Amino acid sequence: MAKSMKYWLLKTEPTSYSIDDLAAEPKQSTHWDGVRNYQARNTLRDDMKLGDRVLVYHSNANPPGVAGVAVVTQEGYPDFTAWDPDNKHYDPKSSQANPRWFMVDIRLELVFDEVIGLPDLRQCKGLQGMELLRKGSRLSVQPVRKKEFDIILKLAGVAGK
Repeated sequence: MAKSMKYWLLKTEPTSYSIDDLAAEPKQSTHWDGVRNYQARNTLRDDMKLGDRVLVYHSNANPPGVAGVAVVTQEGYPDFTAWDPDNKHYDPKSSQANPRWFMVDIRLELVFDEVIGLPDLRQCKGLQGMELLRKGSRLSVQPVRKKEFDIILKLAGVAGK
């Protein structure tokens, strides 16, 4: 039985790593490292699969919002940045023998002409139940329903891509 594609939202602060940084990477791909929340880690490790599509969300921006789309190109594997004492994501409790943190690889699919801002998302019919818009929702890795993904593509003027 073929697996069905899932959809996700990954938050990043554009001053740390933006969609433009992803676009500038060789092959426009990167590993999505540094996630240090257990629920988000479990999603990266267990749920995100090859070919799943991802909304890249700029948090702590003006305005915060969805900046584009990427695709998962490598399923969850240990986040090696946790083992490097010189890396800002270092965790002395994580090791190669017992990894605590995981990451996925993503490749850029599309940069939106304009960021779809959080205020616009909040006002859009059909997105009221979106995890991102739920009061108190702060996870950096979130599920997105296909309907929500499609609405955001439509808002960006790239429906059907």
